[in-house]
Amino acid sequence: MSDKSRLKRGLTWVAACSLVLALIFSLKAYPDFTEAFYSQGLYRLIRGGVQFLFNYVPFSVGDLLYIIIIGLLLSGLYRLVRFLAKKEFRHAGLLFLGFIVKLQIAVCAFYFLWALNYFRQPAAERLGLQNYEYDQEQLLTVTSMLIDSANTSRQVLRNEDMSVSNQEILKPAVEAINSLKTFNPPLPAIKPAAKKSLLSPLLNYLGTAGYYNPFTGEAHFNSLMPVFTRPFVACHEMAHQMGFGAEDEANFIGFIAGKSSGNALLKYSAYYLAAQEFMAEVWRVDSIAFKKMRGKILPAVLEDLQTEREYWTRYQGDAARLSSIFYDNYLKANKQPAGMRTYNKMIRLSMAYYRREGLIN
Repeated sequence: MSDKSRLKRGLTWVAACSLVLALIFSLKAYPDFTEAFYSQGLYRLIRGGVQFLFNYVPFSVGDLLYIIIIGLLLSGLYRLVRFLAKKEFRHAGLLFLGFIVKLQIAVCAFYFLWALNYFRQPAAERLGLQNYEYDQEQLLTVTSMLIDSANTSRQVLRNEDMSVSNQEILKPAVEAINSLKTFNPPLPAIKPAAKKSLLSPLLNYLGTAGYYNPFTGEAHFNSLMPVFTRPFVACHEMAHQMGFGAEDEANFIGFIAGKSSGNALLKYSAYYLAAQEFMAEVWRVDSIAFKKMRGKILPAVLEDLQTEREYWTRYQGDAARLSSIFYDNYLKANKQPAGMRTYNKMIRLSMAYYRREGLIN
């Protein structure tokens, strides 16, 4: 094929993909349509298909896919530099155009296979949890309840509970997600599963506890982080697998699944996360109340907090900072204007849930 034909074909692909992406992003304005025809329709078929293909593979296919992609990108970058060094600008331009086309196709696939869930109806609306306004007294009440629950669940943990294998972590996490079919309203999952990431050492340096791969439908958690954080993260990523795109929604789903589990480590992991989120909000609104409540936290829980803090501090660096900046802007582009602070917004859903359950007025 001549260079002129390659250029023409490449530009045609760019134009076609740009049109598709414009249509995709226009769906931000139509959450009801996205909910009915994608999240409750097409995505369920997609989810069932990819999970049927990859759930039973004992390792992460998605991680291998990303490793291959990174290798191809490095190879392409090497070729591009060589063309530029030799002043073969025509070949360099065609190579770069091909990269743009492949990137656009990947982004289209990303939204088609999962990310259109960002544009669906909010979980608060779907779950009947829209009464999420709360005052400071209610915040302190629920925070105190969560601290008590974290303390109690930590006390029943045995040494062997804190040294379980990743496989022993995953089984109760899957059972907890499956139990959401009895939630009000029911939240049925289609063959939920999670896997330890083969890229866990890299995730450490990116400051990442877990991730969902939309191309293979696999939920991943960082298998090297403190053991008491892994069960909740597995549930959080499986919530993404269920179609909960927003981070606050996935945090909430992970919390309600974990707190009701009969597994001691998962229950503690869920309450440990929720207590942290609520304490962060208490600190924001009333630092004096924060100090009083911190005094109620058991020394064992405080030791876990210190262990987790020291773990992530070891890996802080430019990669983690760049990852945070990238992900913050990524969330803002996908109907989560609070960016990284979206994770903390699970508090509103939790307050509405506690009110609906009659635990606060």
